[in-house]
Amino acid sequence: MNARLVYFMGPSGAGKDSLMHWLAKHPPDGQRLHLARRTVTRPAPDDEATDPATFERLRLDGVLAMHWSANGWHYGVRREHLKPLSDGDWVLVSGSRAHWATVQSLYPGLTGVYVHAPAEVLQRRLMARGRETVEEVRARIERAAALPEPEGVVRVCNDGALGEAGQALQNVLRAVA
Repeated sequence: MNARLVYFMGPSGAGKDSLMHWLAKHPPDGQRLHLARRTVTRPAPDDEATDPATFERLRLDGVLAMHWSANGWHYGVRREHLKPLSDGDWVLVSGSRAHWATVQSLYPGLTGVYVHAPAEVLQRRLMARGRETVEEVRARIERAAALPEPEGVVRVCNDGALGEAGQALQNVLRAVA
């Protein structure tokens, strides 16, 4: 069952969320895919935004199936968002490389996907978002480069057309299924 839990990670700007959304719209062989909505302590349109005190209460109450901190923010996934696994469905989570070893111990056999792209592609994408200054983008890319790539994961390069990387992911899910 845990193999259908797909944990995406990679540097900001690599296109993790774009790939997850593409895959949800183009599931392999008609399989059911669910995007796990995260609970986060920052404004985020696709996630459940909350304050740090509420996040901590959710964590202590065991509401979160997994949680981590990155770039000064807290992220988590509620247990309820993993329930589709019990029906044989896929659940896609946008996670963190730094949390990979922990999530592996919690969900042995899950599928890890490391999405990457060259530094110049990351910089171009992050600048296009317009959320950070040039200096902040450079610092983010340097931090990302300093983190080792996770072991035991599928590597997907997302430096071209989104559909190309998406089709590679479809093949990964077919192989796991």
